[in-house]
Amino acid sequence: MTVNLTDPVFTDETLAREHLENIRWPDGPVCPHCEGTERVYRLAGKSHRPGLIHCNDCDGSFTVTTGSVMESSHVPLNKWVLAFRLMASSKKGISAHQLHRTIGVTYKTAWFMAHRIREAMRDDSDTKIGGEGETVESDETYWGPKDKDTDPAMKRRRRGKPGRGAKQAIMSLVQRGGAARSLVMDSLKTKDIHDVLRTYADLKSHLMTDEGTSNNWEFKRHDRVKHSAKEYVRYDHRFDDNNKLHTTAIHTNTVEGLFGVFKRGMRGTYQHCGPQHLQRYLDEFDFRYNNRIALGVGDAERALRAIKGAAGKRLTYRQAGSAE
Repeated sequence: MTVNLTDPVFTDETLAREHLENIRWPDGPVCPHCEGTERVYRLAGKSHRPGLIHCNDCDGSFTVTTGSVMESSHVPLNKWVLAFRLMASSKKGISAHQLHRTIGVTYKTAWFMAHRIREAMRDDSDTKIGGEGETVESDETYWGPKDKDTDPAMKRRRRGKPGRGAKQAIMSLVQRGGAARSLVMDSLKTKDIHDVLRTYADLKSHLMTDEGTSNNWEFKRHDRVKHSAKEYVRYDHRFDDNNKLHTTAIHTNTVEGLFGVFKRGMRGTYQHCGPQHLQRYLDEFDFRYNNRIALGVGDAERALRAIKGAAGKRLTYRQAGSAE
C-alpha cells in the first residue's frame, strides 16, 4: 500500500470537498431531500458554512455529506478522504489506533470513522453470485477467541454458544474470478445454509462445497470435496455435446483463501471484534475482495467506490455501539 500523504486532497479541506462533490454529483449537485437539480444554488458569505447548497424546490439546505455516513461529523473532509483511502488500500485492514495516529484524530473518533467507512463498504444490492457457466464455492468457518482446549469435542461444543469464549459462525460464498458474500450465521443447520445459498447464489451455477454441506439439488450441479479423507482437489473430466473434453477442478480453496485473509487481518490487525460488529468487518473484507486488482480495480478506484457507497447510508454512534 502506497499513499501519497502530501496529496492536496488529503491536506486541503476545500479540495477534499470538491473531490467528494465530483464523486457524488458528477453532473452537478442533487438535493438529497427531494432529488431536485434545477433550482439549487450555492450559499456564499461568512454567515454560511462552507459547501452549503440551497434547494428552492423543497426549501432545504444541504452539503455533500448530507444523507451519507459523514453527515454531522466535525472531522475535516480531507481527513475523511484520507481515511477512506487508507482503509480501501489496506488488504488486511488498518486499526483504529493506526488510523488515529496517521490522520491526527483521537482514537475514539478514528474508531467511529472506521465503522462508518465499513458501513459505506456494505453491499446492499440484491445481485446474486454466479450464473450460467460460473462456479460458486461455499464454506463455513468460525471466528472468536482462540481455543485453549485441546479436546476437539470441547472445541465443537464451544462454537456458537453464548457467553465468554464463544465463536461465531460465518458462511461465505465466492464466485471463482468474481465476487464474494460473507454472512454471520445464527446456526449452520442444513436449512439455514440452503436458505443462504438460495438467496445469494444463482441456481444456474456449479456449486462446490465440502462434505459438511448436504446435496443441494436446486443448483444445476453440486460437487463436494471430502476433506475428512484428505481430499482437497480432484479433477472431473467430461465431454460436451460436441465431444470436446472439459476438465473441472473441484475444490473450495478459493473460499478458504478468503477466510485466510480475513482471519489474518482480524488476528493481526484488529485483534478483537465484538460480536455485534462482526458483520461490518466481513463487509469490509468482502468489499476489498470484490474490488481487487485481479478485477482491474486499483487502490484509488477502490477508495472512490467506497466513497460512492457512503451516500444514502447513516450510522449513528448509538447504532455503532461504544468503542471496544
